[in-house]
Amino acid sequence: MKSKINKRLVGITVLAVVATFIGITVIYYGLFQRQVRSDLSVSAKLLKDTHYFESVNINTDEIDLSTDIEELRVTWVAEDGTVLYDNDTSADLLANHNDRPEIQEAFADGVGEEVRKSDTMNKNTFYYAILLDNGTVLRVAMDAQSLWSVFVSVAPVITLIIFIIIAVCVVISHLLTKQLLKPIEIMVSNLENSDYESPYKELDPLSDMLRTQHTDVLAAAKARQDFTANVSHELKTPLTAISGYAELLEGEMVSGEKQSHFYQEIHKNADRLLALINDIIELSELDRVNRELAFERIDLYEVAQDCVKELEVNARLKDITIAIEGKESAIRGNKELIKELTENLVQNAIRYNNPGGKVLVSVNTIDNSTCLIVKDNGIGIPAADQQRVFERFYRVDKSRSKATGGTGLGLAIVKHIVEIHDAKIELDSAPGVGTTISVLF
Repeated sequence: MKSKINKRLVGITVLAVVATFIGITVIYYGLFQRQVRSDLSVSAKLLKDTHYFESVNINTDEIDLSTDIEELRVTWVAEDGTVLYDNDTSADLLANHNDRPEIQEAFADGVGEEVRKSDTMNKNTFYYAILLDNGTVLRVAMDAQSLWSVFVSVAPVITLIIFIIIAVCVVISHLLTKQLLKPIEIMVSNLENSDYESPYKELDPLSDMLRTQHTDVLAAAKARQDFTANVSHELKTPLTAISGYAELLEGEMVSGEKQSHFYQEIHKNADRLLALINDIIELSELDRVNRELAFERIDLYEVAQDCVKELEVNARLKDITIAIEGKESAIRGNKELIKELTENLVQNAIRYNNPGGKVLVSVNTIDNSTCLIVKDNGIGIPAADQQRVFERFYRVDKSRSKATGGTGLGLAIVKHIVEIHDAKIELDSAPGVGTTISVLF
């Protein structure tokens, strides 16, 4: 970042110097041209007043301006364009000047001006012609550098200036960048200090955003660490049981009547292990941010009715009565995820119920929201635990959860699915009374 700031400051400086140089040169050259034209105008009028050119019959050999006026070329032209006198070249050697624009303009308007460029000499020649009283034209001319030659002549000086300015800018930009970034570096080092105030009010939004992101990253890292530890512990328990039972059976250390019990325990722990792995895989899939899900219009009542039918046998085995009420209610969502959400809620209502208990699944419309409600009259959840039941591997009654085959991930999966569908989940529970969970789409 420092390097980029330094390079950009130097680049801006060089661009400013070059642009200033070009602008000043162009302005200067425009002023210079106007001054040359003005000087030529004055010179022509002064020469006119010398009375050298009053009569076309005078002896031009007596006119000598070669040393009187340096760098100024004087040409006297007759009415037919014939050159009568030139202080730089013999008039006999010069061609007729009647085709010269400045001469034509002087004969027509009294005054004529023209600038002709010499690409080979890199110069411009400025001409000024004035009509004399005797009908002839007096023209004065002066050579001046072209705009390009002016650029070339000052280029070495400008280049030296640019290098000096770059050197100064590198030092200044380094110090300035260091001064600008120091508060940000201090702010970053104080992300965990909630009392720290940034030195610039413009940094307050950035400071708040970084502090929030830092907190979120730490929370996510801790959650991942806790999840890894919990997964290891949860997987270790059934694996240890399976390994222990298998070792006893392999060593023939169990009597025949107990072998059947050991086989049942191995099977139960294997089922629990498989359920854990499936739930972990499902959570991993739900955590994928870039996962593409197909959303469609589905009937929530139909999905809930199918789930109730599938879990009726399980409920009957545990002496639980399960029923459904409601009407056709359409929502937009992923059918497989909605089905899994409903199954998890109904399974929990059966799993944490008492023999002879009841589970009621309702699909209704509440405040213009389609609502799925799963209500039971089971063991309930203490108020202190209600905020944590949606955490991964959190169990209110660990011994009962493991005994009934719970993985501790069901409600965590439900929470994920609710978030994916931009829905809202509400929990109402009391120990010994039962639990009601509502999902509003």
